[in-house]
Amino acid sequence: MAHQATPSSQKALMMELKSLQEQPVEGFRITLVEESDLYNWEVAIFGPPNTLYEGGYFKAHIKFPVDYPYSPPTFRFLTKMWHPNIYENGDVCISILHPPVDDPQSGELPSERWNPTQNVRTILLSVISLLNEPNTFSPANVDASVMFRKWRDSKGKDKEYAEIIRKQVLSTAAEAERDGVKVPTTLDEYCVQTRVPSQDSSSDLLYDDLYDDDMEEEDEDEDESEMESVGEAGAISCLEDGGTSTRHYDNQDDSGNEDS
Repeated sequence: MAHQATPSSQKALMMELKSLQEQPVEGFRITLVEESDLYNWEVAIFGPPNTLYEGGYFKAHIKFPVDYPYSPPTFRFLTKMWHPNIYENGDVCISILHPPVDDPQSGELPSERWNPTQNVRTILLSVISLLNEPNTFSPANVDASVMFRKWRDSKGKDKEYAEIIRKQVLSTAAEAERDGVKVPTTLDEYCVQTRVPSQDSSSDLLYDDLYDDDMEEEDEDEDESEMESVGEAGAISCLEDGGTSTRHYDNQDDSGNEDS
């Protein structure tokens, strides 16, 4: 019996999932919504320490198209979020998730939009960075954008924005407890990379079904060359220096690079 060909998008997603679970990046954890469906992922994002989102546990879904990575996935928060770049329904407005089409009206450069060299790591790191550094040039939530500007320009004296965020953070504690997750609240805890346990043995069966023996060497080469540039994602990075963890935030401006 002929072996049924596996779509290239499934192979790409399987490799990314396996890489993220074996070599996690600080700030989030990944699982499949359903073990047999590689096109729908559930993400839990931890609020970065020393930000308004510290201690938060924010859940989201990533849905991938069948032609991934040539087209971008969609990213929707399930947790209620009050943020200039997140729509009321939870959809995230960020350039990296916009299709690579020529749209002069958007104010975005083609290089700022999605391209096949991007991956789940760069998406998640960009979203984490966006939480702390909103782009208010063309907001998805105008009221949140106005409120954020008041908080920022007053250097924290106008507390309305901060108070809403902290209430949302506190409301996520029950969800984390139900999931049995200890949310990191310090830099040392946040920067520790902990392997996400496999849900059950069916994960290995899934990987086996998607791999052909004659493709293993090719897939390993692709895995090693996977782009992991935190800087290009505008993300937050943990660096080990003499046994201590340090946090570096890349500053973003309101130049329109994250246009809706």
